[in-house]
Amino acid sequence: MPISRSHHRPFRSLHRLTAMMTIGIPCAAFAQSGDFAACMQKLQPQATRAGISAQSFARFTQGVSPDMSILEKLDYQPEFRQPIWDYMAGLVDEQRISEGRSNLSRYGNILQRVSAQYGVDPATVVAVWGVESNYGQTQGKYPLVQALGTLSCYGRRQAYFQKEFFATLRILQSGDIQPQRLVGSWAGAFGHTQFMPSTFERLAVDFDGDGRRDLMDNATDALASTANFLAKGGWQTGQPWGFEVRLPAGMSTAGEGRRNKKSVSSWTAKGVVTVDGQPLDSRVSPSQKAGLLTPAGATGPAFLVFRNFDVIYGYNAAESYALAIAHLSDRLRGGGAFATPWPTDDPGLSRAERMTLQKALLARGYDIGEPDGLIGSKTRDAIKTEQSKLGLTPDGRAGQKILRALQ
Repeated sequence: MPISRSHHRPFRSLHRLTAMMTIGIPCAAFAQSGDFAACMQKLQPQATRAGISAQSFARFTQGVSPDMSILEKLDYQPEFRQPIWDYMAGLVDEQRISEGRSNLSRYGNILQRVSAQYGVDPATVVAVWGVESNYGQTQGKYPLVQALGTLSCYGRRQAYFQKEFFATLRILQSGDIQPQRLVGSWAGAFGHTQFMPSTFERLAVDFDGDGRRDLMDNATDALASTANFLAKGGWQTGQPWGFEVRLPAGMSTAGEGRRNKKSVSSWTAKGVVTVDGQPLDSRVSPSQKAGLLTPAGATGPAFLVFRNFDVIYGYNAAESYALAIAHLSDRLRGGGAFATPWPTDDPGLSRAERMTLQKALLARGYDIGEPDGLIGSKTRDAIKTEQSKLGLTPDGRAGQKILRALQ
């Protein structure tokens, strides 16, 4: 399934971007006049009804001005889409696996306590952490009061963002996180595992007992809060998310998917086996329900997925995202890469390889900024130019072919 590059920083989580709430008041008139202060004044009585004192509202909004650049991100519909093999190559690479295993060891005692309390295994929790913020290294830079205040007064979905804005102010009022530290994505997700403010209020926990639920600077609280999220979503302790399978030749996958679950015994009757040719009941109970996931079609890797895959999907409503976390968790446990290759003659690049490609483009005089492993529009434009010179399809895609050609 094609995925936009912006999804590499997954801010579209189901727990973050749920259906638009009806609370709040439209501020379209203020958007037209640009009177941000008037919008804040109009929101203040509603904030009081939402549990925010007048003193807190004044304190935390004082001097805040709108960041109109955020509206461009709100309305941006990226034209470039990645194939699934590019998406997975960038998210589950050797660097993320290695750092994840180091963190499993570093936080081993804490993760065991978290697992004992919430029933979610350490590898899954750490995999969420790795995909969401690269183990806390990429948490976002936007002050949440400013970002959510802007989105509460301008643009689309103001009612939804007002709800998150008020939740942000309640977090600050409670003292869990200091104002100068409450930064995150332009859409409001923050912390090691990128909770939206309303999700923080519902599911964040003070696991180390210091009196504060701190997802910004306290990895212990963040890991426990993530496990709590998954547990509340219906995580089944001791059960797999799924596993790779081999389909019989000619089997139709029409109508199959994550939601269309059947018993393992019925999949066995169709001739489905584990990827190494073993009976399915050697891995799970024949009565267990599973859906068939084929993200690149029947000729690519195929997976039977169970309830726990759906729980991961609930963290961010995209199957590619859920598969990345699920696969990363397997790799952190010592598992290998998918046995079935992706159906392409031009596989994707790891983050390190993307940086190598960017350095090669810089050496050729392209102004693409510092190499960071993120393939933006400038990098894609440079790739298109080089592809045209080399007689390759000028699609701007960063794959193995263009990397090898430039090395």
